[in-house]
Amino acid sequence: MDEPNDLNRPGKVALWTGRVLSTLVVLMLLMGVSMSLLKNPDAIKGMKEFGWPEHMAVMLGIVELICAILYAIPATSVLGAILLTGWLGGAVATHLRIGDPKAAFAVVFGIIVWLALFLREPRLRRLVPLRS
Repeated sequence: MDEPNDLNRPGKVALWTGRVLSTLVVLMLLMGVSMSLLKNPDAIKGMKEFGWPEHMAVMLGIVELICAILYAIPATSVLGAILLTGWLGGAVATHLRIGDPKAAFAVVFGIIVWLALFLREPRLRRLVPLRS
């Protein structure tokens, strides 16, 4: 019979799917970070539309970068996912405040963050077992 630890280990397909999804999550976050840190005109325009002052771009980019780094490092990936959940919750609230339907993207992105982590992270599988 399999040991309980074996039930929590991801299979090869799940592991690689989780790694690929996690990589895509981090790349998307880094794109946002670069737009914020470089004060991309489109990013600044978007910030103004959502009611954020332009001078906050760098600070928001740094926070997003920290979240992305923590998520990318296996030892801190769960903490990174928790922080990203808060980050994306703020994005949802910001979008909903002005009636922007793109809030759904942040919700879906958050689901992908956790799905990717669940597929690749045995610690999370032990915490949230889907098998009895």
